[in-house]
Amino acid sequence: MHAPHLYVDSAETGLIDPLLEAGLVTGVTTNPTILERGGARVSEIPALYERWVGQGAREVFFQTWGVDAATMLAHAEPMISLGDRVVIKVPATRDGFVVTRTLVERGVPVLVTAVYSAAQALASAAYGARYIAPYFGRMHDVGRNALAEIGEMHRMLEGSGTEVLAASLRTPADIVALRAVGVARFTAAPAVLEAMLVDEVSERSAAEFEAASRRIS
Repeated sequence: MHAPHLYVDSAETGLIDPLLEAGLVTGVTTNPTILERGGARVSEIPALYERWVGQGAREVFFQTWGVDAATMLAHAEPMISLGDRVVIKVPATRDGFVVTRTLVERGVPVLVTAVYSAAQALASAAYGARYIAPYFGRMHDVGRNALAEIGEMHRMLEGSGTEVLAASLRTPADIVALRAVGVARFTAAPAVLEAMLVDEVSERSAAEFEAASRRIS
């Protein structure tokens, strides 16, 4: 099994900074909805990239947008020029796959996002995408067996050069379950990542150790 990699799915710098500084996460994933939720504008993308890379992010994901492939490519250009740690997110649509092919041919790393089927996963690999992002929580919400389906995507993509980067993860248990079926890359909100570090029994044990150390000092 490859070592796991965690990413923070947010644009709220006050929540992201501690995770990067602590070395818990490999990078930052965003999309237009996340940027809006974090109070960020498109004009702030260059500053966010510099901030996060300066704090150690090895990959920073920004999503292009547009009603057709030409518009998505045009919006991707300024983000591509930011630096070699940018990964461009492209939606899993017909136009999105056209954009994926074009960017991959130029050597730009691409994540195909909102992947909901094994067929889309295979198409992403055929186009040479570096990552796909299936949405675990949203798949579960619509009655799909998210764990089984994403596990199948992972198995089909092994050795292809395209990896699953699971998204829409709402609890540490989601991450653990996906890891058990082989997935190695995960993006989640800051609160979910912080919750991975804490267990009530561990906290009690630490308190007992501290009390004992005071008694014997």
